[in-house]
Amino acid sequence: MDQSDSDKIRAARDRYLAAMHAVQSGIAMMMNYDDEAAPKHLRVGVNSALLDSGALAGLLIRKGVFTELEYVEAIAQKAEDEKRDYEARVSARLGKKVTLG
Repeated sequence: MDQSDSDKIRAARDRYLAAMHAVQSGIAMMMNYDDEAAPKHLRVGVNSALLDSGALAGLLIRKGVFTELEYVEAIAQKAEDEKRDYEARVSARLGKKVTLG
């Protein structure tokens, strides 16, 4: 892996972490308004999903199915999609545009 790929992987991981932090902020906000949003959603779901997807991705990368760069770019995109979803939900609940993160 060259330095350029390493920098891109780091950037995609940073995007992922920023988006997931924003999702947790959205969940925390929704806990004030939604009985189905509970403190466990702030940690358990995210942690178990990270472990599962990380293990699977590591295996598939080692098998040559896709590269680490492709993986981190894909999860960063999905995390950003989730962030936008929570921004829309919180915005709708508060009646004004909310930007998380």
